[in-house]
Amino acid sequence: MAAPVDAAQRGIDLGDPAFWRLPEESRYAAFARLRERSGPVGFTDRATGRRCWALVRHADVTAASRAPQVYLSGPGVTSPEPARWVRAVFGDSMVNLDDPRHADLRRVVGRAFTPRLLAKVGQDIADISAHLVDRLEHERPTDFVTAVAAELPYRVICSMMGIPEAQRRRILVRTDRAAAPAGVARRGPRVPGRGLRALAAMQLTVAAIGRERRREPTDDLISALVTADVDGRRLGARELGAFFSLLLVAGVETTRNALAHGLHLLTVHPEQRALLLSDLDAHLGGAVEEIVRHSTPIVQFRRTVAVDHRLAGTRLAAGDKVVLFYGSANRDEAVFRDPDTFDITRSPNPHLGFGGGGPHFCLGAHLARQEMRTLLRELLTRLPEIRSTAAPDLVPSSFDHRVRTLRFTF
Repeated sequence: MAAPVDAAQRGIDLGDPAFWRLPEESRYAAFARLRERSGPVGFTDRATGRRCWALVRHADVTAASRAPQVYLSGPGVTSPEPARWVRAVFGDSMVNLDDPRHADLRRVVGRAFTPRLLAKVGQDIADISAHLVDRLEHERPTDFVTAVAAELPYRVICSMMGIPEAQRRRILVRTDRAAAPAGVARRGPRVPGRGLRALAAMQLTVAAIGRERRREPTDDLISALVTADVDGRRLGARELGAFFSLLLVAGVETTRNALAHGLHLLTVHPEQRALLLSDLDAHLGGAVEEIVRHSTPIVQFRRTVAVDHRLAGTRLAAGDKVVLFYGSANRDEAVFRDPDTFDITRSPNPHLGFGGGGPHFCLGAHLARQEMRTLLRELLTRLPEIRSTAAPDLVPSSFDHRVRTLRFTF
């Protein structure tokens, strides 16, 4: 049986914010050293002072993801875990629920995505992508994130949910404030409670729209969620607010970051760009999957061990915290040949960019893929010379691979 591995023994401190400020190449090299030994890797979370287990290999992340009865999401998948009063006031996000509550909520949400709604979303993605490229040609902005990458998923989600145009800018500002703590290093002073106040204001707005839709339903997702009748179940005000917050923070942030990383990857790998342009129909799907694998927009989620358990020969005790490092799993040499290489023809490509399977596999994976395929096709067809002009300006974070800005030209 293998002896427990500790990251500190290899000079690697995953719990130190300074580690997440290192250049990306240094962090990837550190995770490669940790993958040399099988099984979980111990480290101390500086934010909480708790000992944790890092899952850095593809097999271990997958195993934990597919054993929800052993690896619980309920206590909270981020660090620090949400306080009880926060969850009581704002409701529980789906990512912080276990079955049967998670299955119940996911079933209601899944039933709301009717074929008619999905067809409308597909048309919205095409229309918004075309509009954004029109605006690029007319206004010639210099930051790809604000002009394109963040705009597409936000507009799609607002349209899908049925958020009135007049309220969208205000909600976007509140979303940015609510999501700001994800970075371990931030510019400017932190205002205590600002994120929670922004979240409260956003959820109150959505709750008011939900009440209107119950009285007068329209052809949008909010109407479907608040009038759904799945075994007598529909979303209440707090559940609706929590779901919308999840869509905005998870759906917008992850797609925005993947798109920004994708443009830069295609810029610094001109041979892959040329291959993609030579036959978009043949290679676009593979390019999207490889962008998600290589960039891995969500770095990690956490789980809590429910019962004493062994994983890859290492004993985990009930109550232990484990961290699923998707970015490391997506570069596991045991699964991916030349994992640091960006290769749009990679096949198979069993990346964990949308999670490791199981009940918490990303609900928006299909939407994110569709948004990326549609926008990249529009950009590369109409502006084939589009490219980044500098490396992405990243927000140092142990949670997400967030791009603050990306300079570009066409």
